[in-house]
Amino acid sequence: MALTTSTTRQRLQAGHMALGFGVHHLRSVAAPVLAAATGHDWMFIDTEHGAFSVQEATQLCLAALPTGVTPIVRVCAGALDEATRALDNGALGIVVPHVDTAAQAQRVADAFHYPPMGHRSWGGPPAVYGYQPPATAEAQAAINAEILTIVMVESPEAVRNADAIAAVAGVDVLFIGTSDLTAELGISGQMGHPGVIEAYQAVGDACRRHGKVLGMGGVYDRENAARYVAMGARFLLTGSDHSYIVAGAGERMAFFRGLANAPL
Repeated sequence: MALTTSTTRQRLQAGHMALGFGVHHLRSVAAPVLAAATGHDWMFIDTEHGAFSVQEATQLCLAALPTGVTPIVRVCAGALDEATRALDNGALGIVVPHVDTAAQAQRVADAFHYPPMGHRSWGGPPAVYGYQPPATAEAQAAINAEILTIVMVESPEAVRNADAIAAVAGVDVLFIGTSDLTAELGISGQMGHPGVIEAYQAVGDACRRHGKVLGMGGVYDRENAARYVAMGARFLLTGSDHSYIVAGAGERMAFFRGLANAPL
């Protein structure tokens, strides 16, 4: 059976933006269908902050594969075993938070790639091949080329080490966790602070030097999002299920409550 390819990787390789639908609360297999219906390119299944079991996360991955929405799972820092289980069961990418050094980035890249690129273990027929892969060596090489490995830059140390992190083979995206970065800088929530702008410039420069993608998370206002996209951010988390529901529901409630004062 043919490998399910990553539309997100294809968009990034072409220099386009790839927009992510964050999932914290939804457990239904309708979630990736909703993500596709609203024009998202990838689904951010958050097992760092969302209360997902591995079973729930991988069910969402499996449901996403036929939709064209790329299933990407964020694990907790250091939970590489959960990440490889997600990859074996439908994920086409992994986000690892709090990667501060090149050594940590190398460990991540090694864990998510089969030899000779890394040391990922073969767990039998993988979901991304519909459980019908070709010969093992061929399948492993193809999967290595398809999986997105995303490391999060969330501290001043990580920003200082951005060039070395970006130089690690097998890392595809340096994804700035802007909210946590502002907290670490002592300017929590100030998305347009000069220190944040400097961080985006430094990480973006490192990405350009090493052919990697700059990612942006936690920035949702027009002014700052536009600034960082103009600075090269292409892998973008655009919102999550709870923020979408609150925003959409709030707008509809305002509309209907406003009808009480509208002239007949």
